Amino acid sequence: MKTLVIWILAGALLGIAAASVIAPPALSWYSAPGGLPAGAQIQAIVEIPEVIRYATGKLMRAQLIGAAAGAVLGVVGAFMTARRQTRPTPSSPESSARAYPSA
Repeated sequence: MKTLVIWILAGALLGIAAASVIAPPALSWYSAPGGLPAGAQIQAIVEIPEVIRYATGKLMRAQLIGAAAGAVLGVVGAFMTARRQTRPTPSSPESSARAYPSA
């Protein structure tokens, strides 16, 4: 159980870190206007607090999604490593013959 929780937390932390790296460039790409000629400027009046609220909200949502995805991958990783460790080793015919002598 302890190993499973460690895997979940490690996966969640890695998911948050990945989202923190991936989300800001994705947000800037998504909010950039397309189809403008090179060097053209957009004249816009924006409310800075609303823009900050939007950007931080999207970043926090991306981090939450990254944490959830990382936790799920952590569970999968924990089960895969646990299955490898608990597999019985196949016994050779020689060792079973030594364990049960016939005569």
